[in-house]
Amino acid sequence: MFDTLSDRLAATFKNLRGKGRLSEADIDATAREIRIALLEADVALPVVRAFIANVKERARGVEVSQALNPAQQVVKIVNEELVGILGGETRRLRFAKTAPTVIMLAGLQGAGKTTLAGKLGLWLKGQGHSPLLVACDLQRPNAVNQLSVVADRAGVAVYAPEPGNGVGDPVQVAKDSIEYARTKQFDVVIVDTAGRLGIDQELMQQAADIRDAVSPDEILFVVDAMIGQDAVNTAESFRDGVGFDGVVLSKLDGDARGGAALSIAHVTGKQIMFASNGEKLEDFDAFHPDRMASRILDMGDLLTLIEQAEKTFSQEEAAKMASKLASSKGKDFTLDDFLAQMEQVRKMGSISKLLGMLPGMGQIKDQINNIDERDVDRTAAIIKSMTPKERAEPTIINGSRRARIAKGSGVEVSAVKNLVERFFDARKMMSKMAQGGGMPGMPGMPGMGGGPGRQKKQVKQAKGKRKSGNPMKRKAEEQAAAARREQAAQGGAFGLPAQEDQNFELPDEFKKFMG
Repeated sequence: MFDTLSDRLAATFKNLRGKGRLSEADIDATAREIRIALLEADVALPVVRAFIANVKERARGVEVSQALNPAQQVVKIVNEELVGILGGETRRLRFAKTAPTVIMLAGLQGAGKTTLAGKLGLWLKGQGHSPLLVACDLQRPNAVNQLSVVADRAGVAVYAPEPGNGVGDPVQVAKDSIEYARTKQFDVVIVDTAGRLGIDQELMQQAADIRDAVSPDEILFVVDAMIGQDAVNTAESFRDGVGFDGVVLSKLDGDARGGAALSIAHVTGKQIMFASNGEKLEDFDAFHPDRMASRILDMGDLLTLIEQAEKTFSQEEAAKMASKLASSKGKDFTLDDFLAQMEQVRKMGSISKLLGMLPGMGQIKDQINNIDERDVDRTAAIIKSMTPKERAEPTIINGSRRARIAKGSGVEVSAVKNLVERFFDARKMMSKMAQGGGMPGMPGMPGMGGGPGRQKKQVKQAKGKRKSGNPMKRKAEEQAAAARREQAAQGGAFGLPAQEDQNFELPDEFKKFMG
């Protein structure tokens, strides 16, 4: 969603590199480029004006004029201002002192509230809570049935006493759900309300009635991040009519311009609390303004990547794999282990999304987007077509075995050969790192490979002193060297002549330099 904005900002900052100091003209030109980039991203005009004014004021200040690298300081200022318009610090859910905590979802029809209710329920379940989804959207056809299906997929409970499709009183359902949650020991109630087309006064009043009936601890306004400035206008109207405490962005993985996300927190004064960035129920997490700003500026999002890895990988398994790599030069690490690690990475989500969280990946965005996710499946098929012995000892895989494995996995023989070779290379590199050798190919640096063994090898390969090709000259050199060795044997420490040797003379080849 922020690709175009990221590209424009990256090009703007590239023009600043290499400048020892920034003139007024440089600052104005940079501000103009940033303004165009934000307006093209569909950011609200009042937000753009405030943002540019703050950036220009700070860029003219001491922190840039006295900086060693002014370009980096401008990037830092833009990053901090982006964090500011995205809401500043991460906003957490407020939980009631006495259970259940009531969370009410509201928003336009088609914003994705019902699916998001399931995502929020799954997220809360992962946080150790027992959520209950409540079907109060009784207008939209099959809305109640959809919520039941989503709740079943998320593995959370649902309260749907009315069939919907225009039948039932949503206010009464919401009121009854609180008592039901207390009875069944649910500590969080998520109320899914009816969506509205634009500013519908009747449904706006219904939302206000549900709010008064259940007194929610949090009212979350669900915004489709793809609909642009209209999302901001609707959010303002809903804030004035019913009120809300936080914003949830849905469809953040879309390819529309992301101006709504950058505008809504600043315009409404309410922070973005959650973001949905995919179709799967797991594609949902708390919204971190600082991490989103880093992604926009192509600085990566390593904290989110680490958190996803921690959810997927167990400490025990990680320690087990590390011990296998560290022992016997990694020979205990088999293709079975390689397959298990690959499947764990796959559970973290799309490979292209994971790579996109690394700093600087915006420069190879096209290559990342063209990654074929099915390559992982093909690799898994090749490994699963091997016998247990072949997986444990890949060295026994000869030509006939490769042909059999290729036939069993539906790939070319060369693909099997390449996989085995890549496995050996990867195992060798990971084993070296696990044993503290660091990355190979960096001689002489502690922890970066190329230790004493390599230095010894270099000493062995060092050439001796070159000898003259002239036989007479070479004989004279050999005689002079023999004389020096004899004098050194008779002399004092370090091969210097003894003090009592009064007949000492310099070798002939040195006399010409001494006059």
